[in-house]
Amino acid sequence: MRKLTKKQIAVLIYKKTEPKGYSKKTPHGLEFKLNKKYGTTLPKKGVFTCVGCGTALYKAETKFDSKHGWPSFYKSIKNKVKEVPDADGKRTEIICSNCGSHLGHIFKKEGFPTPTNERHCVNSISLKYRPEKKKKKKKKTRGGKRARTRRRSRA
Repeated sequence: MRKLTKKQIAVLIYKKTEPKGYSKKTPHGLEFKLNKKYGTTLPKKGVFTCVGCGTALYKAETKFDSKHGWPSFYKSIKNKVKEVPDADGKRTEIICSNCGSHLGHIFKKEGFPTPTNERHCVNSISLKYRPEKKKKKKKKTRGGKRARTRRRSRA
């Protein structure tokens, strides 16, 4: 596990919840940082990773604004987020399937216009955004093939 702050330890290990709106209102919040750097809290490309171990958990295109005060996703990356019954017996907890860090809770059939009708309500302190890497363009030469150079032998 990576080095964590006291607030991250409280959420990831002791299953505490960050305050409602923390993500957007706090300079250390995920959505605050996204908005400042990219001008939006809903990037279209990239992934959200577990702050504990770095595992990719959610594709950026699955993030949506539920207006509930925490980052929301309608689908996780296959086999990366595990659902377990919450200790309160009413909700379903979601954890990182790699390191077991607490992420938040999943709510189903709330009526959101998403492909799954699910809301993964995730503590922003549990996530880190990783933008999509830009692909380098290969240089083309005549005929679309890479140029080859010949070495002349010296005699």
